[in-house]
Amino acid sequence: MSYTPELVAELEILALFNLDNTLEGLKIHHVAAPSAIAAAQRLNEKGLTTQVDGGYLTSLGLEAARHAQALLTILNVSRKAA
Repeated sequence: MSYTPELVAELEILALFNLDNTLEGLKIHHVAAPSAIAAAQRLNEKGLTTQVDGGYLTSLGLEAARHAQALLTILNVSRKAA
């Protein structure tokens, strides 16, 4: 399995969610990049968000966003340490 551009776009959307406030959602506007709009739709289809244009994280989405953001933190810290 490899990281496809579609998966990376989904990870980028998950990284935008504020994990400190689960009552804060996202709205991907129709003028956003087509890849972001499509990623938001796929996240909704996978049951990770409540709306096709973002919305709120579901419980599974919250778990996925936590993992995605933790991975970004680990990779960014490792890059700075090198």
